[in-house]
Amino acid sequence: MFEAFQQHFTPDPSASPDTGGVVPELGIPGLRELIARFGGASFNGGLYRIVRGADISRWNERVSLGFPEYAERITCFGYDWLGRAFAADADRREQGQLGVLLFEPGTGEVLAVPANVETFHDVELVRNSDRALASSAYTEWVAREGAVPAYAECIGYKIPLFLNGKDTFENMELSDLDVYWHLMGQLIVQTRDLRPGTRIDRITIDD
Repeated sequence: MFEAFQQHFTPDPSASPDTGGVVPELGIPGLRELIARFGGASFNGGLYRIVRGADISRWNERVSLGFPEYAERITCFGYDWLGRAFAADADRREQGQLGVLLFEPGTGEVLAVPANVETFHDVELVRNSDRALASSAYTEWVAREGAVPAYAECIGYKIPLFLNGKDTFENMELSDLDVYWHLMGQLIVQTRDLRPGTRIDRITIDD
């Protein structure tokens, strides 16, 4: 399990696995092993990271703020350089195991990934790295901007795409994950039912 993933994703020396950390009993095939072996690790220069066992509940809360309808069914396990979260979904099955969901704070979208935790890492990320993680864009970002996110950071949108922000590097910046998800989550909830092009006069952001 995860052999193909290990062959194609190189651990970053600056963020090695937290092998001595807490690994909760998750009851999800493959997920406990993933967290135990790679929790806290970063791969391919900050492209993709595995959540530490102690941080799973925090990630679940982050995602649930913007996507409350998923609060009781997800277990987050990974995230990419854009701060997009990957989670196992208790309401979906892929090859007999829990399916994977992708939560995008910059677009306000949730995408169903045709994989479970194991096949997501050993097949989807290996064969479709660019589609799954926007790896080509990350290579270009690092070459142009030089900012590599740390474990608690991401490259976020200054103006989210669901508020007509542009999908360009000029509209992106190094962001704290907690702050970014807190802001985006509230914006997603407050604008979800608005029609495209609706003028927004006021938005309330809680501390």
